[in-house]
Amino acid sequence: MARYLAVALVCIFTLVISVASASGLDRDVPPVRIAYAAAADTFGDLYLPAGSDGDLPVVVLIHGGGWAQKSNLEYAGAWAKTLTPYGIAVWNIEYRRIGGQGGWPTTLSDTVAATNALAGIVQEKASGRLDLGRVHIAGYSAGGQLAAWVASRPQQDTDAPAPDLTVPIRSATIMAGVFDMTLAATAGKDRFVRNLLGGMPVDHPDRYRIASPIEHLPTGLPVTAIHGLGDKVVSVEQSRRYARAARAAGDVVDLIELPGVGHGDFGNPTTNAWAITKQAIIDHVNTP
Repeated sequence: MARYLAVALVCIFTLVISVASASGLDRDVPPVRIAYAAAADTFGDLYLPAGSDGDLPVVVLIHGGGWAQKSNLEYAGAWAKTLTPYGIAVWNIEYRRIGGQGGWPTTLSDTVAATNALAGIVQEKASGRLDLGRVHIAGYSAGGQLAAWVASRPQQDTDAPAPDLTVPIRSATIMAGVFDMTLAATAGKDRFVRNLLGGMPVDHPDRYRIASPIEHLPTGLPVTAIHGLGDKVVSVEQSRRYARAARAAGDVVDLIELPGVGHGDFGNPTTNAWAITKQAIIDHVNTP
């Protein structure tokens, strides 16, 4: 009798695991690392929901870290794992950074190239399961600037660095983002911005104009900007100014200000800051 009971329990346990996996609740599916170009740091990790058959919406995820080589995409993988159970594929991208082979304009160009790769090598590795009509983008801090910049790429002038964006973006969700590079370098005294653009605004006014998402409005996309009121690294005024300018240009922008939340709180996937961000991403994905 005990043996039959043990067998029954094993069968039930196996059934539960199978159902969980088929419904996308298994969060331990390893990502697929894919190179989107030949240079160092031009790769990304593709996270796919367990048991998925196809027509998957995609979130392009861009990590922060001051555009600097010391930070990489690894910590953003924890965010990706919280999105796949909702039937979302996540393309967590790396890019060339300051201190490595990046800087102006390479760092910006890489993020567009990585997004365009969804229609090529990434779709191939995903066995055609990605819905390229439902591509969304999200980024944090310096990655927020890059995400907003990619989203605005179709609106930019011909002096913007190549390539053009060939995979359309449906929405952008930006955590503690830098939207106005001149404001960051002057009022914010942000040395990371100066490092990326090779000097102050007076030295490279065109670079600052091109790299600032606030200069490329309207995007025609719904944007959610989320910022902590306790942020001592990137001023909440960055998101406030962007929201005002984008709305004045006719865009739909949802500005969410989080009391008591600091800059680093977004980096932990167990915080309320990430929970709110995750829900914003899911809401964008589920909007027809």
